[in-house]
Amino acid sequence: MAQITARLPDDLVRSLDAAARSLKRTRAELVRQAVEHYLEDYEDLARTIDRLRDPTDPVLDWEDVRRELLRQD
Repeated sequence: MAQITARLPDDLVRSLDAAARSLKRTRAELVRQAVEHYLEDYEDLARTIDRLRDPTDPVLDWEDVRRELLRQD
């Protein structure tokens, strides 16, 4: 497993330490989990942006969609 070093503001380290104590986890565990969650969100966002930029993906008109959904009742 690789090791990295990061500089964090003192207030962020205090918050990290408090959370680690509260959760009975180490700083490293919390940082690892936070990075994992961030990267998952980043990947989801990147996929979404790719889809929004896809010129073959049709753009739907909200009023047309609404009328169609209401018609199905």
